[in-house]
Amino acid sequence: MASSGDRQDIASGMAALSICESLLLAMGDLKIMDEQQAVGVIKDAAAAHQSASDATGSAESASLHLEVVAILNGIIAGGNSIRHPSP
Repeated sequence: MASSGDRQDIASGMAALSICESLLLAMGDLKIMDEQQAVGVIKDAAAAHQSASDATGSAESASLHLEVVAILNGIIAGGNSIRHPSP
């Protein structure tokens, strides 16, 4: 079972992700950003973590960055943060 500190960290990460996803959706709804731009933001974040995983000296840190890359790529594939236009 996760410690209360671990649970707090996980909850904080989930809250931050939810806020970011909501902001991307809101920017799309307000025509501030289109789907391609929203995907670009997520790809940029994934690329930053990919670079960080390559540059880190710690296997644990690199593994964490690669987990973030996998989550971000899953968001792109699943369209969680993007409202696809109706046909």
